[in-house]
Amino acid sequence: MEFIIRKQDLVRELSLSQGVVEKRTTIPVLSNVLLEARGSQVHLTATDLELGIRSVCPAQVIKEGAGTLPARRLLDYVRLLPDVDIHFKFLENQWAAIQCGRSRTRIAGMSRESFPELPQMPEPTAEVPVGLLAGMISRTIFAISAEESRFTLNGALLVLRAGGAVMVATDGHRLAYVEAKGDISAPPTPTRALLPKKAMTELLRLGQEAGAEHALRFATDENHLFFQIGDRMLISRKLSGSFPDYERVLPREANYVVVLDREEARTAIERVSQFSDERSHAMKIQLAPGEVRLYSAASDTGESEESLPADYSGEGFEIGFNAGYILDFLRAAAEKQVQFSFRDAHSAAELKPVQDGGTWQYRYVLMPMRI
Repeated sequence: MEFIIRKQDLVRELSLSQGVVEKRTTIPVLSNVLLEARGSQVHLTATDLELGIRSVCPAQVIKEGAGTLPARRLLDYVRLLPDVDIHFKFLENQWAAIQCGRSRTRIAGMSRESFPELPQMPEPTAEVPVGLLAGMISRTIFAISAEESRFTLNGALLVLRAGGAVMVATDGHRLAYVEAKGDISAPPTPTRALLPKKAMTELLRLGQEAGAEHALRFATDENHLFFQIGDRMLISRKLSGSFPDYERVLPREANYVVVLDREEARTAIERVSQFSDERSHAMKIQLAPGEVRLYSAASDTGESEESLPADYSGEGFEIGFNAGYILDFLRAAAEKQVQFSFRDAHSAAELKPVQDGGTWQYRYVLMPMRI
């Protein structure tokens, strides 16, 4: 195999593959990227067996063929080359000779036969604006469980239907729910899929590279999910199991409601949480006429208290939460004001942005803590 390729094109596509390439593996070829030269393009493929990515670079192909090279080392080296075309020639011993300007290098590779085959994408079943999907991911991804034993919670539930979509994530202590209306092409029967967290992270990266105005084509087969944006495709294994019945968790009534400036609340909670317990991050919220008080639970490092002005005239109320969980929501929401709703000190609370209509419905449900 032999081809000439622009440095900028290769760096861009190699960079997008780094989140997929397996860094520590007992299968050495999974640390490599597969390069396939055919026609007037070089196709790049990387996988860790759970997630795979395919992309394309324009190139001057002198001799068609395929081979694999260490993904991280290749990117680190190519980044250091001057901004001119790079000449690749793969040798019979699986090494690649690279020439760029006055630089000449040989990198040890592995045969194409040892690289896993990725499935082909079936006919797409839905099209979603990239910006809409990215917005849903950024509002839910932080609520995904980090416990590997709870595999059905290691991703988010995506529901696609014509004209709208829902995404839900939970770790058992909190739940993030977002519903969006948009230019979504999907069958009348809703399509449901469990998206692994790693796939969601890579979708965010692909979306940022492509731009919010592009469309994402979605497809699924028995074992995989397929996401195509332009010439790039992300392939993920499906999560097995059933996602919890999230609709039962969404609160339906509240006895205490207060509206706060989102940025004021965020900065105040960040300051108070500096003195919360390092493991529990416990913080107390106290409602009083005209204000909301925030208290850190006393710890060895000290204690802190903040007061926020609020349009509240109800009776006094006190409840405890993990401050980090509240901050995740406040950083993800984009609106100027947020609403905190409580039923009582022992029931789940609901946080949501204050919106004037719009295409988004964002709800964040949080279990209280005993402090």
